[in-house]
Amino acid sequence: MTLNFSKCQSVLITGASRGLGLQMVKHLVSNAERPKKIIATARNPDGAQELQRLANSHPDLHIVALDVVSGASIEAAVKEVSSIVGAAGLNCLINNAGIQIDSDLNTVTRDVMLKTFENNTVAPLFITKAFLPLLKTAAAAGQGSGMGVHRSAVVNMSSILGSVQLNWGQAAIHKAYAYRVSKSGLNMVTRCLASALEPEGILCVALHPGWVRTDMGGPDAPLSPDESIPSMLSVISRLTVKDHGEFLDYSGKNLPW
Repeated sequence: MTLNFSKCQSVLITGASRGLGLQMVKHLVSNAERPKKIIATARNPDGAQELQRLANSHPDLHIVALDVVSGASIEAAVKEVSSIVGAAGLNCLINNAGIQIDSDLNTVTRDVMLKTFENNTVAPLFITKAFLPLLKTAAAAGQGSGMGVHRSAVVNMSSILGSVQLNWGQAAIHKAYAYRVSKSGLNMVTRCLASALEPEGILCVALHPGWVRTDMGGPDAPLSPDESIPSMLSVISRLTVKDHGEFLDYSGKNLPW
């Protein structure tokens, strides 16, 4: 699967120390059409050994400390990213960091609901708000017209489990109250951002990576990272105004809300 980030100066991926985030970084740094600057965030960069090894061999990969539920950490990360991207701003923000705590009706607790909502729904909103000046700068300075990563884009990593329409019948077997609700909320955050940021030329989209065999996805997931990640990154690299405010899967197919 070929990528087309040649007109994209910078991409920032949250939660890049493991799972989907780390796999995205691996595929980006190994691709000839990669962004000029790849910024990977981790709550504990010193403990992200695989990410550190990648950075040692790829000078265009920058690791930034970021705890997505800490306002102080977000503020510090914005300052560091500002110094990395400079006057060009930030072209693409991928809100990937998230948590999943299995919880059915019998096991779900108030604390699990609130913690999951804070990480998966509230954090992407406030990270986007914090990086908005850099995204606006990139949108204004971007190459060409239209919308996409050549100008400025926000990609919220959602899940098909957040689809209200599909949570019925056989598709409702996977309970996961907290995770489903948080991703459904993230979809609404995406639509709200899309409406608010359209005048700025900033594209916003919710993206389902598929059920992938990662730490979070587990060993029974049907997709390998090599099946999901290249396709998903290809979709991101080719986003246009027709995708603005949409809910897509890793192949670019529209999903029901």
